[in-house]
Amino acid sequence: MEKKSLFVDTGAWFALADRSDQHHNQAIEIYPKLLSSYHHLTTTNLVIAETYILIRRAIGHQAAITFSENIAASPRVIKIYSDNILEETAEDILQKYKDQDFSYTDAVSFALMKQHGIVQAFSFDHHFVTAGFALIP
Repeated sequence: MEKKSLFVDTGAWFALADRSDQHHNQAIEIYPKLLSSYHHLTTTNLVIAETYILIRRAIGHQAAITFSENIAASPRVIKIYSDNILEETAEDILQKYKDQDFSYTDAVSFALMKQHGIVQAFSFDHHFVTAGFALIP
């Protein structure tokens, strides 16, 4: 069976980093299983930027730098940069779901997942379910 890619959202990265986060224990418990079950962990530069800001505000500068360095050093994490095509698709998603409070980062994430055939997200954000994706955990 071929291992597929899993999308990783801001909330999951943050939960892994911040011991005081309500999802920290659950994230720490599942993360090794995800690493063995999926070939790649895919994320976006927007998710990384959002996570960096949250970590810096909650835990401090050094924790944010460590997060950034760990992402850059990991051969398992694929960081995809937002581009015109993803952003146009994201804007269409925001129009389609105008009754939802999706963030721009969420919409770009959904666009990327559709573009790459990724159906599951390591996230604690139920917006992914609303957009038609499966959440892990």
